[in-house]
Amino acid sequence: MRRLRRCKIIATIGPASANKDTLSALFHAGADVFRINMSHASHDAMRDQVRMIRAVQKEARRPIGILLDLQGPKLRIGLFKDRAVKLAKGATFTLDSNPEPGDETRVHLPHPEILRALEPGHTLLIDDGKVRLHVASCDAAHAVAIVDVAGEISNRKGVSLPDTEIPVSPMTDKDRADLEAGLEAGVDWVAVSFVQRPEDVAEVKKLTRGRAAVMSKIEKPQAIARLDEIVEISDGLMVARGDLGVEMPLEKVPGLQKRISRTARRLGKPVVVATQMLESMINAPVPTRAEVSDVATAVFEGADAVMLSAESAAGHYPVEAVATMNKIAEEVERDAYFRGIINAQRATPEATGADAIAVAARNVAETLDLKAIVAWTSSGATALRIARERPTAPILALTPNPETAGRLAIAWGVHSVVTKDAHDVNDMSARAAKFAFREGFARVGDRIIIVAGVPFGTPGATNMVRIEFIDEAATVSSSAAPATELAAQER
Repeated sequence: MRRLRRCKIIATIGPASANKDTLSALFHAGADVFRINMSHASHDAMRDQVRMIRAVQKEARRPIGILLDLQGPKLRIGLFKDRAVKLAKGATFTLDSNPEPGDETRVHLPHPEILRALEPGHTLLIDDGKVRLHVASCDAAHAVAIVDVAGEISNRKGVSLPDTEIPVSPMTDKDRADLEAGLEAGVDWVAVSFVQRPEDVAEVKKLTRGRAAVMSKIEKPQAIARLDEIVEISDGLMVARGDLGVEMPLEKVPGLQKRISRTARRLGKPVVVATQMLESMINAPVPTRAEVSDVATAVFEGADAVMLSAESAAGHYPVEAVATMNKIAEEVERDAYFRGIINAQRATPEATGADAIAVAARNVAETLDLKAIVAWTSSGATALRIARERPTAPILALTPNPETAGRLAIAWGVHSVVTKDAHDVNDMSARAAKFAFREGFARVGDRIIIVAGVPFGTPGATNMVRIEFIDEAATVSSSAAPATELAAQER
């Protein structure tokens, strides 16, 4: 099944979609990757969902990506004697280390690391920013704050600290257990919440040991301050606009979305735009015009993927939401302005052989109107480098590794096929032509460009390009996929 768009779609699984029939319908409507949110899924539920996704993949004979989204630390206040209190503007309110139930003057903050990190002038946001305070004075056991935005707060509401770098790991004990369970189940990507520093990402990559790609969720001002370092060490990024919009002024989020997207593209890392993209479709069969424009903006910007959360997890119209997002992306990519906007964002290639070859492949394909760029890739790096160029020609990635195909499901314009590695140049060319024909990218008489590394099977050795004609031999050998290739896709 070949998609008619380059931007990918991620659908979150939840009560509305956690069955095989709905997952199959979501895939056929346009979902390329499924997200499992470990804030709400048990290990058994996660394993069941992975099994169902792999069953859909086996039937569809197409790689499907699985993204495991870790919950991360949850910072919350303690309890109140009367469950809730109302704070007036200008009032003094203390957060402290005393575990006794709170009242209108104080509440327990069961996070000593926050009390140690706070400084006068820092902002405190409670309940997604509904109540805002600033710190007047503090020590290791107390933070005396002044209420800037009044409101009611109740037991266990969340605390956000946009000005404070908290010396806490993004991985709780729950996250570590969830990560190991997900890796054993065979997920392709792991999304990390609460990233503040590049060291946070390094910690997770050490735990994954290459068994899954690591995606950093950019949701805190501290991550924005060190964005380039975080992107450099991450395998991908997510623009988590919900939490980002709580900790930063809402009017800054669109600009930050563009900055994050362009930084990720410059460094050749997939970027996902998430949160409230078609929010009204939780309860309605059609989105608002503003939501359509929001999705379209992300596609125009060249995002690798756009994501649905509650729309597909808990909404009344999960399949319709995916189909709507699919139609928006297809229409944007047909728009007369799309290609100009995408081309204007191209970054200067790095001074490496792989980057030079990726740029050359794109230029040759566009100059000669070649029908596809076929990338032989072991790790996926070659396909990602070509995707960074956002070529007009589609990208067909041929890989011997099912894990690589699953990870590339999230990458812009990449259509993956699992096949045994080429054993010489003639085999490389013949099978590239065969798959380009079989997958619907080219017809007899068309030409394709092939990018590969010699010696074959050596990661990071991209060093050759070749133009190939599609002849009758490609149509004969493509009449049926070899059993080994289909078995590899059914992992």
